[in-house]
Amino acid sequence: MRSVAIVGATGVVGQQFVVALQKHPWFKIAKLAASQRSAGKTYEEALRRENGALAWFCDEEPDPEVLRMKVEDAATLNVDDCDLVFTALESDQALLLEPKYAKKKPVISTASAFRYEPDVPIIVPGVNNEHVELLSRQKESRGWNGFITPIPNCTTTGLVITLKPIYDRFGINRVLMTSMQAVSGAGRSPGVLALDILDNVIPYIPKEEEKVQTETLKILGKLGSKGIEIAPFKVSCTCTRVNVKDGHTESVFVSAKKTLTVEAVKEAMSDAGKELKELGLPSAPTRMIYVLDDPFRPQPRLDRNREDGMATTVGRIRLDDALENGVKYVLVSHNTKMGAAKGAVLVGELLEVKGFLT
Repeated sequence: MRSVAIVGATGVVGQQFVVALQKHPWFKIAKLAASQRSAGKTYEEALRRENGALAWFCDEEPDPEVLRMKVEDAATLNVDDCDLVFTALESDQALLLEPKYAKKKPVISTASAFRYEPDVPIIVPGVNNEHVELLSRQKESRGWNGFITPIPNCTTTGLVITLKPIYDRFGINRVLMTSMQAVSGAGRSPGVLALDILDNVIPYIPKEEEKVQTETLKILGKLGSKGIEIAPFKVSCTCTRVNVKDGHTESVFVSAKKTLTVEAVKEAMSDAGKELKELGLPSAPTRMIYVLDDPFRPQPRLDRNREDGMATTVGRIRLDDALENGVKYVLVSHNTKMGAAKGAVLVGELLEVKGFLT
């Protein structure tokens, strides 16, 4: 059983880490850390609002044993007796704190702070498992005993999972995508105000489109002798916020290099990630992609919780005559499960079986 620390434990993503880890068969929560304001309190005390209500944002209940744990100051956290550190920090905090932890221990992060560094992989299990080898180079070049590996932006996750089988079988010339993203992706602060999102669509999410475009090409790139060679196609997207609690919906258009058919695309997606199942990871879905024939699916309310939010659901796969070898489809991916803490835990499980946590 590996001892793990959760940094940023009182926030929305930190709470998701607690849910994903509190009954985990491989990992045991050993430490919780947050801001100095929460340090010294029990986890339950740190979560209490002034009116006495528990500021808990997950559907699942926190374990009483975890609620009794003392919260430590993230700035002075000693990780010597931990095997792995999961961080749920804002990017400015991550820039300062994650290297301190990584000097001693492996760090899996939900922040964007280090995603674009050339020696840092953005790992999506079942999509680019081979990129874990870059972590050995990172440790050597930086002189760390540990490493930092972030997960992608939650909007990127569902996109790369569905593009991978198309890219491998047919090649890709370009990708166009429009997202309809859940409000939970905005977090708690500054978040999206209720009066902004009710009866409305927000047509712009700062920095989101740049993240998706950059991360997609890095994740689907090849690991070479000099690092990751980004995938040689173009990605263009528009990211919007809609009045949905959880689950990002994306409308995707792909121009492939080879001629394709709807049935061939369905087959490729249905076969995706078979090697992940063979690894026996506790958080892995039995199928990475579920393909539905119902033209009214997928829908976030009906499909986001498939395999406890770890599977991506695809529907409306159609050929697109407006694009060269064109295909288009709609996907739903759970942004606070596979796209956040539980996806990061899945990365930890992959690193365990690959021997990177020893």
